[in-house]
Order: sequence, then structure tokens, then C-alpha cells
Amino acid sequence: MRVWLNLIVLAAAACAAARAEVSATEAQALKSELTPLGAERAGNAAGTIPAWSATPSAAGLTQEKPVLVLTQRNFREHADQLPEGAKALFAKYADYRMDVYPSHRTATAPQWVYDNTYRNATRAHAASEGIAYGVDGAAGGIPFPIPKNGFEAMWNHLLAFWGPARELHVCTYVVAADGTMEKASSYRETADFPYYYRDATPQSFGGYYFKTLHLQDAPPDRVGQGYLNWQPIDIARYPFAAWRLLAGEHRARKAPSISYDVPDPDAGGFESLDEYYLFFGGLDHYDFKLLGKKEMIVPYHNERLTTRPVREIMGPHHANPDDIRYELHRVWVVEGTLAKGQNDIVARRRLYLDEDTWMAVYSDAWDAQGVLWKFGQASMVQIPELPAVVIGPQFVYDFELGGYLYGFAWNGEPQGYKVTAPHPASLFMPESMAVRAVR
Repeated sequence: MRVWLNLIVLAAAACAAARAEVSATEAQALKSELTPLGAERAGNAAGTIPAWSATPSAAGLTQEKPVLVLTQRNFREHADQLPEGAKALFAKYADYRMDVYPSHRTATAPQWVYDNTYRNATRAHAASEGIAYGVDGAAGGIPFPIPKNGFEAMWNHLLAFWGPARELHVCTYVVAADGTMEKASSYRETADFPYYYRDATPQSFGGYYFKTLHLQDAPPDRVGQGYLNWQPIDIARYPFAAWRLLAGEHRARKAPSISYDVPDPDAGGFESLDEYYLFFGGLDHYDFKLLGKKEMIVPYHNERLTTRPVREIMGPHHANPDDIRYELHRVWVVEGTLAKGQNDIVARRRLYLDEDTWMAVYSDAWDAQGVLWKFGQASMVQIPELPAVVIGPQFVYDFELGGYLYGFAWNGEPQGYKVTAPHPASLFMPESMAVRAVR
């Protein structure tokens, strides 16, 4: 029997139309029993999850030893603390393993993000067409730090703090069902989060919370390709906007939205566009329900993973267990089932959102026949320059196709995750992509 913390039961109709009904009195909890982003400040009763600190330190983690090692023999003893995808990997592979280390709650954010989150708690609400379509009245912080339903929790994931802007060079690798590995793509990314510009207000950032420019430089036949994407905070008022540049062309063409179940052309068939960061893009295909909060063993503090050689990380069936660190943390569990009249290749999704950051650490996905199809796993990493803990490289396992993907990976790259100041708005125009593409 599953043990759920703070179980919340809500009707689907209420989820679709709910407004943030957090009073000023309720919001005061963000300055007392809750952290400034809405997590529980206290640790757990067993002492295996520590209390949150405003100035935590992750020093000395590399010297720690596992407090628990999960294998095919004993994982069922901890099944309630594992996602379905991990349990499937344990059952299938005798060498799959999880090394569980002491837990550290080092996720923080700048004070101005805390201040905006406090303001958002009472001012953020569903957009005009409902919260499945967007958010109104929020900027610069978590929109719903005290969530009332699954859509609010999912908007917290989409609008989690990554900083105002970044640059990095990342790669996507795939391992086929026969165990062979290849680099599917590599690209330079420039990304801005106008929602998190330092002085952003709900009216100032132009309706698009995230803009990203990808320019490919591998494999050779795709050098010069690229895409530009703008993600709207309210799809009823602001359309998805995306452009793609093909090698040899000198102008950008309108492209399908970087959202929903469109296959990622650079991922060898292992990933759809809405599986970036485990879930990305529009929420309107699903009815999202907030199932509650629970303690789970999750990937956390995987800074070492980003420094390891890719060929040592990627085994023939799954990632090398030696290279991934797990800890016990509390997560919000959100389940999405297809909304009436909607179609998607994934019929049901379950997301596990880290309470301290609101970012997804795991995702389970089922096909139309109710068979577990995909399993996504993030690798939470600390970026001191932000300062924050964010989603690092991610794995996506395909149980039907066989094989898996390792994406958003900056292992061995000359430029890893670089925190920058906001870029000029002109950089995120289609004309700029054509000029800047590698040839």
C-alpha cells in the first residue's frame, strides 16, 4: 500500500478552471513552515531527509559513501520509493543498481526570486481560457508555491528557476536495442528566460517565458541546421512560435511547435519534443491531477556525472550505476491522462517533481494499451553561479523500442553550463538564426 503525504483529491473540472485561491494569511507559510519556494522546511521524522537551510553547502559530497545499495535482489523492499520505470529496469537487468547517498537539500535561489514567489502566491491565477492553457499574474518566481491542483504543480515545473539566461554546448547520444552507441547530434544552445529577467513583471516579458536558439555542429550531414523556439505562458493569447533552418538554406522556415508529441529529429526516435526536461510545452493535452507528496529515491547532486566520459557512462542496456548518485527527497506526484478530445502518443504520464526546485526528476509514460512505454530520469545538478539546483543531463528509456537516450549532455564539452546576462532580443529572431548558423 502506498504511503502518500499531504494527499490531495480534486475533481478534474475544478483542476481545469481553478484560480489560485491562496490568501495572504496562507502565503505567510512561505516565511515559516514552508521554504520560500513552497517546500517543507522541516526534515522527515526518520531523520533521513534533512531540514532545508537558506545557505546549504554541498562540500565534501565526493567523499561520502552510500547508505543503501538497491539491486535486483532488494529493490522490492523499497518499491514505494521508486518510479515504475526504475522498477522495470531492476526487474529486467540483473546488473542495474542504485547507490543511495546521504540526502542534502542544497537547492536555493536568489532573494529576488523568493520575493517574486511570495507575490505570485496571491496574484497568479489561470489565464482566460483556463489553467491548462496558461498562467496570468506571475513573473520572476514560482507561480504557485502552494499548489491547489495538478496544473498548478506542472506550471511550477515549466516555470522553475533556471536563471535569466544561459549558453552551453550539448550533445545527444543514443544506445540502440543491440547495445551500439552513437552520437545523434550536438549543438550550441543560447537560451533566455524573459520570465526570470531581473526586473520582470507579469506585464513586461511579452508573453513568452522561454526562448532558445539551437545551432547544430554534428553530425556532418546536419551541420548548419538549427531551430528557434518561443514558449508562451498562455497559448490562448500567444501562439507557439518555432522556426527551423535546414543545412544549405539561408532562411528560416516556420516549424511545428517545439511541444507535444512531435518526434525530435535529432534523437534517433527515442524522444518526443515534449520530453525535454522530462516534460516541456503545452499542458492542454492532459488532465493533470495532483496525487500528493511522498518520499522517493531520486537522482540528485550529479555534478560528477557531467565530468565523466560518455562512453563510460553509457552501458549496453542502461547507464553505468557507478556514475549516478541518488538521495532520498520529497517529491510531488502529478499524473496526466488524455483530456477529452485530445490525442497524444502517450496516453498517461506520471511526473515526479522535486519539492525544493519544482523540476521533474522522473517521468513514467504509458501507451494507449496501458503498457509502460518510456521512463525519463533527470540528473539534478548544482549550478553555484545561479545559485540553484537544475535539471542536468537526462536519460530516456524506451521499453518497447529497446535502448535509451542520454541527452542535454555537456560531458567533455569545451563549454558546459554557462550562466550569462540576458541576450539582445534580436538574437531570438529567425533572421539571426540564419546568420549565425555554422556552415
